[in-house]
Amino acid sequence: MIIAQPVEWRLDDAPVPYPEALSFMESRAARIHAGEAPETVWLLEHPPLYTAGTSADAHDLLQPDRFPVYQTGRGGQYTYHGPGQRVAYVMLDLNRRGRDVRAYVHGLEEWLILALAKFGVTGERRADRVGIWIDRGNGIEEKIAAIGVRIRRWVTFHGIALNVAPDLSHFAGIVPCGIAGHGVTSLKALGVDATMADVDQALRDVFDRAFPPIDHKSA
Repeated sequence: MIIAQPVEWRLDDAPVPYPEALSFMESRAARIHAGEAPETVWLLEHPPLYTAGTSADAHDLLQPDRFPVYQTGRGGQYTYHGPGQRVAYVMLDLNRRGRDVRAYVHGLEEWLILALAKFGVTGERRADRVGIWIDRGNGIEEKIAAIGVRIRRWVTFHGIALNVAPDLSHFAGIVPCGIAGHGVTSLKALGVDATMADVDQALRDVFDRAFPPIDHKSA
């Protein structure tokens, strides 16, 4: 019997190159499946770059020479990553948590909504749009967080990207997640003066509410 271990939290202060992050995630996911490593949440930032998910439409890459573009195996379309954005790569074992992809994505959404509430910000789901959205009133909605997942042998990787204080002009090089007609926002743009450490603490504080700990005795 493989005994479940508490989730391991990792934090990188310096921007992590995307290929390096992808390599670690794939290795860690394989080790989690084999029972050789604990479930992991990795908090980091990337240098400015675009990633293309499995549903990416080349027409949505508006400025292909602006930043490096990486093909990735996660679901979804084009996404921007860069300084001032908290990326959280989530490697959980759905063999033990329930093999339900919809429930897992709902958990990621709930995690973000609960964390944003710590700053007095109301994040919302949209049935027809991925990610977490802010209602600015007068019919204006802006995206504050992206979600992109991949699951291999029922172990998750990739995860979420929450806009804390990035350069929002960098999103102009793509149609974010293929969703035209809506803008992007950040905690800073909403007038929230939160540090990355503040956001990390909020994410840690509410994680167990979105993803209850595994019962180690019965795992």
